Amino acid sequence: MAIEGTQESLSGDPDARELIYVTRGGAGRVLALGGLQQMGWNLRRAPDARSVLRILQRDPRQPHAALLDLREGFSQQDLAEFGGALSAANVGWVAGIDARQLDEEPVRKLIRDYCYDYLTLPCPEGVMNTVIGHAHGMASLACGDGDVTSEAGFDGMIGESMAMRTLCRTLRKAALTEAPVFIAGETGTGKELAAMAVHRHSRRHAHPFVAINCGAIPHSLIQSELFGYERGAFTGAQQRKLGRIEMANGGTLFLDEIGDLPLESQASLLRFLQQGSIERLGGHEQIPIDVRIISATHHDLDVSVADGRFRADLYHRLCVLRLQQPPLRERGSDIDRIAEYALQRYSQEGHRTLKGFAPCARQALHSHGWPGNVRELINRVRQAVVMAEGRLITAADLHIENALATPPPTLDEVRDAATRTAIEHSLHRNRGRLVDVARELGVSRVTLYRLMQRHGLRANDSGSPNTISIA
Repeated sequence: MAIEGTQESLSGDPDARELIYVTRGGAGRVLALGGLQQMGWNLRRAPDARSVLRILQRDPRQPHAALLDLREGFSQQDLAEFGGALSAANVGWVAGIDARQLDEEPVRKLIRDYCYDYLTLPCPEGVMNTVIGHAHGMASLACGDGDVTSEAGFDGMIGESMAMRTLCRTLRKAALTEAPVFIAGETGTGKELAAMAVHRHSRRHAHPFVAINCGAIPHSLIQSELFGYERGAFTGAQQRKLGRIEMANGGTLFLDEIGDLPLESQASLLRFLQQGSIERLGGHEQIPIDVRIISATHHDLDVSVADGRFRADLYHRLCVLRLQQPPLRERGSDIDRIAEYALQRYSQEGHRTLKGFAPCARQALHSHGWPGNVRELINRVRQAVVMAEGRLITAADLHIENALATPPPTLDEVRDAATRTAIEHSLHRNRGRLVDVARELGVSRVTLYRLMQRHGLRANDSGSPNTISIA
């Protein structure tokens, strides 16, 4: 029996294991998987990455196996769009290929980086059941790692720092409303991850989450990407195309890098937000759309509004709820947690088993400024996994230069600096009256004299008891 329909369950058994079959194969290339249904699989078919994400986002705690049939129909651009789905924790991927495809580097890389195994298709259903069963089991283990909505580590956002706990509490509150959300933060902090968390915990979680990077699309194409077009709207428009806004109908539209949206498109977006409907390019029909807007940018929109590069009326429409994504350098021990996560995730890419991070690497992780934030950290760890020569990742493996040039202060050094500062400030407040300084600091005059001598603070040579000098 070939699978028909998109995303719909073909099993009436609520306890059946979930299997997503991803294919664009033509006649004779779609697998007949009826036997797997009899073996206890709940079969769903998905033609693209967006369809897979819809299935996975319905319940992030539900484990799935996914069979990606690569034999035909997927271009490199299509496969690039699978990034979010391939990285989802609640799915175990298996690639289905022709034997000759193993000679293709992109296919080998996809299998190596994202898949638990691969199958040469067609193959016996018993073999297929074993392989995808293993992938499903691994996804089940990942789903069992803990509560995905816990305050620390909310929906895949790793971290227990105060900044992240505050953000996660705010995300939960935002998910309960329908108000537009604006996420501010530097590049690489995980703004899209936060937007997806809001969507998954909102009442729209069963509907599409559609993302568009406004800074990655040429200005001449942004209108058609947002609003779609009718056949014949311009040269090359051979058929109707739905825009991202219409594709997100009923769900959430994430406008990443909204600060790069050209002024012409800002006006069109504002008109949509005011009217609740769109008109495709080349069309005359007003199409009502029900969608929640989440936007984000690394730009300071207040400055952009003041400079006339962003419309103030659109800004106020989008920034009803404002969230701040903290930069990595302000997240303290989260740096170690994210580094450990990246090491565990990519440990199979190296040619040896790595035990962890050397002390110099730990120091480097906390001394580096992380201008690229979480994205930079994960990429550096991934590179170090491949390039490391020893069993521990070093600062050199991370390519963080001069990590040891300024070693962190010891506890005694921190205490001495604080003591000197406290005495200096008290001396200035009390105009050098040592009796008052000792009383304010809660020490005897003998102890104060000793501390002043230790830290290079001494009475002025003029002999006045009310004047001091700092050596």
